[in-house]
Formats: sequence, C-alpha cells, structure tokens
Amino acid sequence: MRMDISTKVGKLHLKNPVMPASGTWGYGEEYLDFVVPEELGAVVVKGTTIEPREGNAPPRLAETPAGLLNCVGLQNVGLEKFIKEKLPVLKERKAFVIVNIAGNTVDDYRKISSALKDEKPVSAIEVNISCPNVKEGGISFGVNPDSAARVIKAVRKECPKPVIAKLTPNVSDIVSIAKACLDAGADAVTLINTLKGIAIDTANQKPLLPNITGGLSGPAIKPVALAMVYEVKKATGAAIIGVGGIESFEDALEFIMAGASAVQIGTANFYNPNVMPEIIKGFEEYFIKNGIKSMEELIGAAVL
Repeated sequence: MRMDISTKVGKLHLKNPVMPASGTWGYGEEYLDFVVPEELGAVVVKGTTIEPREGNAPPRLAETPAGLLNCVGLQNVGLEKFIKEKLPVLKERKAFVIVNIAGNTVDDYRKISSALKDEKPVSAIEVNISCPNVKEGGISFGVNPDSAARVIKAVRKECPKPVIAKLTPNVSDIVSIAKACLDAGADAVTLINTLKGIAIDTANQKPLLPNITGGLSGPAIKPVALAMVYEVKKATGAAIIGVGGIESFEDALEFIMAGASAVQIGTANFYNPNVMPEIIKGFEEYFIKNGIKSMEELIGAAVL
C-alpha cells in the first residue's frame, strides 16, 4: 500500500508533488524506459510556441561548477504538431499534463492558450514569461509587473484551465512580479526559471556559447530558488511550484518546507533518469518514518 503524498497546487490536485521542469524531459517519450509518466504528479512538456522552432545553433550547453548553462532556444515541434502527435500519446498514458507555453507577443500567448483550452489531456497551462517581448525591444515580459500581468490576463481570459506563471529570477523584486501575476488571475507561480550566465572559451578568447549568454540551472542555483520561494510564500501565501537545483528527496523537502506545494526536477534528469521516482519514494518513506498524514503538514513548515 502506497502512502498518500498527494498535494494541491491552487486548483490542481496531484497524486504526488513531483514533476519534470519544462524543457528537461521533452514530451516524456525518451524516458519511458525509466519513468512511467502517469505515476508522476504531472508531466510538464517542452515550451510550446505557435510555430516550430529549431532552437539556437550548437553548442547549446556548457557545464559549469555545480551547474549547466543552456541556450537551447525553445526548440519544439510547434503548437499544431504538439496537439496532433504529442498530446495523444500522453492522453493514452493517462498522464496529468501541464503545458508550458511561450511567445514573443501577448497575442502569441493568447492564441496558444485558446487552442489548448478544450484539449482534454491538458490539465493546466504554465506560462513562461521569461520570453523576449518583441514589441518592447526584446525585454523579457517577466521583468516588469505590468507586462507580466498583461500576459497572464490574456491567458486567463482565453483559458478556463488553471494558469501557472513561471517567473524569471533575473529581477530585483520577485515578490512584486509574483503579486502582479496573481492579481492578473494566475492560480499559482513556478519559481524559478534559470539565472542568466556566461562562460568564456579562454583558448579562443570569446564566449563559449554562440548565443553569448545562457540560462544557469543545477545545484548552483538552489539557494537562490529556495530564497525566492520563501519570500513569495511569506509575502503572498500563493500556491508555488519550486524548481532549481533539486537532485534528491532532501532537496525537494527543503522546497516544500520553504513554501512550495510541489517541485519540478530539471538538470538532474540528464544524469539520473530515475531521480523523480527516487524522490517520490523518498516522500513516501519520510511520511511513514515521521507519521506525516498530509502534505499540508510540511508545506511552508519552515516559513517564519
């Protein structure tokens, strides 16, 4: 008999708090030999854009101390192919699906969320507002409360499903961004997306990545992510999905105690494809050992 480690993230009821971070698990197909998608709390798919994207030119990855820089560039099959070819597989597996969406204009987000609103396998929309706003000089939607709110309002208006705002940490005040998204209709927030970083190719005296900068993920960003989860939980009481450097059950538990209701696993999937089942098992064993009856007992337990 398995322990009840279910959790609530806003309006979402998940069988457990563990899911992959968008972009680190593809559409789940590559991991079928290791992980049963329907046994996860949810499957968060690659960021979906209206048109297919090939992504940036290689190299697109660079290892760093305790982390990974990436500039993949939202490579994905595009909205139409995702609905026709990828969703049916996840539906057949009876997976709980959260679709991460991305765009360069508010209208992009509106169109994608409208197209997904009646797709049965889709349980929620995760809105990546770290994308460049092409109408405002390429500045990320997520660095400004007003532009972040505009995106969330547009998605909320089009789609009755739960809306989750995935926030960039590259801001001076994460709480103000989170509040703006919640006030605009977001049911929850995901904290955090990658930190901006750079690596230098000293032999050639130039940036290692053709894109110059990349997104830093992995254990190196865990303290930053934990701090932002803690701050947003304390200031808003919002439902939070925590992500950033989680590679063990103990890491995941820290995020739950800092205020997250669920967690996403990213970089760790690349070197340990069994990491998510291991974390789920860790929660079950912890519940038994400590007599925990509900995830509610742990969520925000360390928030003073």
